Amino acid sequence: MKVLGIVAEYNPFHNGHMYHIEESKKLTGCDAVVCVMSGNFIQRGEPAIINKFARTEIALGNGVDLIIELPVPFAVSSAEFFSYGAVSILNNIGIVDCISFGSESGDIISLQKIAEILVSEPQSYKAELKKQLSAGLSFPVCRQRALDKYLKIQNDSNESLSSLLETSNNILALEYLKALSRLNSPIQPYTVKRISNCYNTPQLTGSISSATAIRNSIYKSEIDVSRQALPTLAQQIMDREFSLGRGPNSLYSFEDIILAFLRHATPQELEKIQDVSEGLEYRIKNAADNSGSFDDLLANICTKRYPKTRIQRILISLLAGMKRFDMEQFMACGGPQYARILGFNEIGRQLLSLMKKKSSIPVITKASHYKTSDDSPILRMLEIEARATDTYVLAYKNPAFKKAGQEFTQNIIICR
Repeated sequence: MKVLGIVAEYNPFHNGHMYHIEESKKLTGCDAVVCVMSGNFIQRGEPAIINKFARTEIALGNGVDLIIELPVPFAVSSAEFFSYGAVSILNNIGIVDCISFGSESGDIISLQKIAEILVSEPQSYKAELKKQLSAGLSFPVCRQRALDKYLKIQNDSNESLSSLLETSNNILALEYLKALSRLNSPIQPYTVKRISNCYNTPQLTGSISSATAIRNSIYKSEIDVSRQALPTLAQQIMDREFSLGRGPNSLYSFEDIILAFLRHATPQELEKIQDVSEGLEYRIKNAADNSGSFDDLLANICTKRYPKTRIQRILISLLAGMKRFDMEQFMACGGPQYARILGFNEIGRQLLSLMKKKSSIPVITKASHYKTSDDSPILRMLEIEARATDTYVLAYKNPAFKKAGQEFTQNIIICR
């Protein structure tokens, strides 16, 4: 059985995701699909619009056979750690033959060439990157400029290569390739060219629309307008979740909680959060004390050096109680410490049986079994996940679903 790995957030699952799955199956000739999916919080530093089990249900009904959760420390991290965490899981479960990811370029050869440079980090490239970073711009901008300069020094005939770092899906694609290289993984990479629009296009563009546009329409109570971009099952399950009062969740649902956390924290406590450095803790603290809304907070913190997504990821780390030390410990131990199963269908059941024999990391089907685990990295990662879920459910409109401890009581999704 040839097994394809996919990394996704499905926030929400839309027709573009269906296209990616279908094209990936054709491209790879696979027999089954395993997806590593972000849980209740996503890489942009936001809560998922509906919870991870509802999104699992949708994905299993639209071409995925087995869903594994990307632990929240990696799900809300930078593109590098996000990708490394997901690829590490796919590599460690021992059953995945290939991986397919979307990209704006659709050119796996060019992407691999850039990835090789970023992994090997030639001295002239490193020197130029250091020079660019001293100018005070964000890391992605500095990296692209350093790569462009390096390629010109090398007299590379393809000067457009550095432009691959301009778009988000290309950047993620490069990070997946870097992770495969660093893990010395035998998994074969493929890429599917993204169609129709950019991932963050704010307007709906017909049956293939960005997740950003779809979410925006839902937050504006215009879900009927976005239905053309959603598979039928996605429409049905999202309608169900919203009618039950479980969503749509957004960062604004946590506005007062975030401001309260920040106002009660000291700069020394904020400095310990993942991705807080260079005195950013004082900027965040000052903004919290002088902001009356979430929009004000972001406006008072964000700069070219500190983009919105980085700040939002810091805020989610704060809510989940995740410290810089936690990520350092997890990376020292090799990345994600387990493969947490969120759901599967009949083919997925076969994959799960095979995975239990071949995986080099624990395969978890019931998180409650690990509540008293002596393996501290596993226990700590699950503790952070539980706290993230306890916070996530506070955004629900229905009080009946706001109870704590759901991380240990929710059954996995089984589609027959």
